[in-house]
Amino acid sequence: MEKVCGTRRHCIMVIALAVLSSGGTLRAEPGRVLPAGQKPNDRRLGPMKDLNGYFPFSPPATKEAWLARAEQVRRQILVATGLWPMPTKTPANAVIHGRIERDGYTVEKVFLESFPGHFVTGNLYRPTGRTGKLPGVLCPHGHWANGRFYAADEKRHRWDLVEGAERFEVGGRSPLQARCRQLAKMGCVVFHYDMVGYADSVQLDHGPGYRQAMSTPENWGYFSPQAEVRLQSMMGLQTYNSIRALDWFSALPDVDPHRIAVTGASGGGTQTFILCAIDPRPAVAFPAVMVGTAMQGGCTCENACHLRVETGNVEIAALIAPRPLGMTAADDWTKEIMAKGLPELKTVYKFFGVEDRVMAKALVHFPHNYNYVSRAVMYHWMNKHLKLGLEEPVVEDDFKPLSIAEMSVWDAQHPKPKGGDDYERSLLMWITADSERQMQALVPHDAASLAEYRRVVGGALEAMIGRTVPPKGAVRAGRDRFEHSGPYVVGKALLRYEAKGEEIPSITIFPEDTKGDLRRVVIWIDPVGKQGLFNSDAKPREEVCKLLAEGGTAVVGIDLVGQGEFTPDGKPWAKARLLTASGWNRFLGYTLGYNHSLFAQRVHDVLAVIAVIRNENPANCKICLVGAKGAGHWVAAARAIAGSTVDEAVIDTGGFRFAKVTTLDDPDLLPGGAKYLDLPGILALSAPCPMELRGEGDNAPAVVTAAYRAAGRPDNLKIASGAAK
Repeated sequence: MEKVCGTRRHCIMVIALAVLSSGGTLRAEPGRVLPAGQKPNDRRLGPMKDLNGYFPFSPPATKEAWLARAEQVRRQILVATGLWPMPTKTPANAVIHGRIERDGYTVEKVFLESFPGHFVTGNLYRPTGRTGKLPGVLCPHGHWANGRFYAADEKRHRWDLVEGAERFEVGGRSPLQARCRQLAKMGCVVFHYDMVGYADSVQLDHGPGYRQAMSTPENWGYFSPQAEVRLQSMMGLQTYNSIRALDWFSALPDVDPHRIAVTGASGGGTQTFILCAIDPRPAVAFPAVMVGTAMQGGCTCENACHLRVETGNVEIAALIAPRPLGMTAADDWTKEIMAKGLPELKTVYKFFGVEDRVMAKALVHFPHNYNYVSRAVMYHWMNKHLKLGLEEPVVEDDFKPLSIAEMSVWDAQHPKPKGGDDYERSLLMWITADSERQMQALVPHDAASLAEYRRVVGGALEAMIGRTVPPKGAVRAGRDRFEHSGPYVVGKALLRYEAKGEEIPSITIFPEDTKGDLRRVVIWIDPVGKQGLFNSDAKPREEVCKLLAEGGTAVVGIDLVGQGEFTPDGKPWAKARLLTASGWNRFLGYTLGYNHSLFAQRVHDVLAVIAVIRNENPANCKICLVGAKGAGHWVAAARAIAGSTVDEAVIDTGGFRFAKVTTLDDPDLLPGGAKYLDLPGILALSAPCPMELRGEGDNAPAVVTAAYRAAGRPDNLKIASGAAK
């Protein structure tokens, strides 16, 4: 690894001089691209999307395009839920006890460990008089009061009987039990398990939100900045619980692992389609009253940062194709499924030649439910696609319900495990340590391990940023005017990305005598935006002049969103915007589950200017990307995503680390930014492309050095000695 010599005249060294002296000091802007007082007409300055927005799905034109899109969305879900890569699977240590005999079926109590010491709890229903491998059904319950223990109140129950929503008094009073025991009577093994914080899942509260006492640099809890930068969320925990339940359930001696279905309603519907979207093992899915283009899920257990950015529940459900997908709708956010959702899902299923494997039944004369009428639709779907061979119609009969004592897994012989804040901290400590071990094991040492590192870490970064270099012609530069500043020409332009509704003010400085012989463009990204190119007297700063003196060089500066002309006073935003209605600011996932982070948006702007320069200049014109101190982290991410589109880069990290972010509205908070070896993990993705690194002391972080060595080009990594200035 070469140390930079003060006398070298290499191009990358000259750029580095500019980085050294760009300290982020705000200077008077020498001129505007837009008229005074006018901001860019940029969609990102408008209202933010929330879970009550509109989430249409437009399928691609071909099966090949869908398969590519499906891989991208599936990875986005896994990244969002903290399951990319999957945590280390430890023994489930399942305990089954308390067998109860009923007419035609039995019920047992189950608890198993998803993480060491963290329990998934539920009831296991088994048909009697059956032998061999039987079909299985996983039943997540949703947000009914007391979850698995739910019993309808008398008034609601009586109205259900009068309105035809329920057939029997007992079934109407205990609809969750009714579903499970009827499936067992049909010949299925059924596992009905708890959501976090419901019924017997007593170790954590269900979605408490941000708590100051649980937001500390060490030993943090869920909903804190420390958890978010590591993609630790309640939805991630609940999704992993479902995966581990499926692991255990599919290995039972009486369950056919090739005939497993999943069904739940409301929040249980969310768990159903999320599990089936990311895990290929379930053969049949039936999410009730949840798939639609309107409200996407109102609980913290249904939301996570990155999860629905530029996607939604209908597209996520489409990932289940070509496996059978049945749905019901009610007089709620799903009521338009027949016109908005089902036709698009049928298009995807048609790609596979199985259009009949997707179905929705709109029961909009009922409110949000999983009532008898809805369950009857599900029974038919399971009978058909689990190949139960029962005569139609399948009619639910009456039964004797279980008491809470008969359902509860905890008793004197099986006492409740400890929970509370200290337990929550210990759980996240285990998850963090496991993730860090996995990341360290990914540090590349040869070409094959570097490819795997790029697949995992690079794939995660793409999901977290949510964009690559825009395609040719997508971003256009509208030239407003050219001005002379001594021997230089200053061009002012508004870069427009029309498909995204984004505008970026930019300034390009080049020598007056360039005469079109442009051999290099330096993109200077500064913490204060394009103002960073100029001195306080509105002249190009000395370091920019040195770059221009190289000959055939232009220097470009832009205002990233939240800088310069995006703000009323030219000062960068001190805080990122968060949704505040309905207390949504207590959980970052309510904002960044539907909107790109400010960090990602700024990386988008860097990628946009890269696209313009690459598209509007000769192929032999080099692009040099500079990230000044205070901007190096944005450039590191853009450089990693842009790949060989950028010829060389100089990055001053200033020692930045995502793990040091302490507030949810920090402009530099990137959910997941700390999970993948933090900023050094992103920097390592630049290998083997030439990069000069500053702000890290005398030596590069180990993962960066390892990546360049694994790529066979350690000489392409230059370290400028001394601290960043």
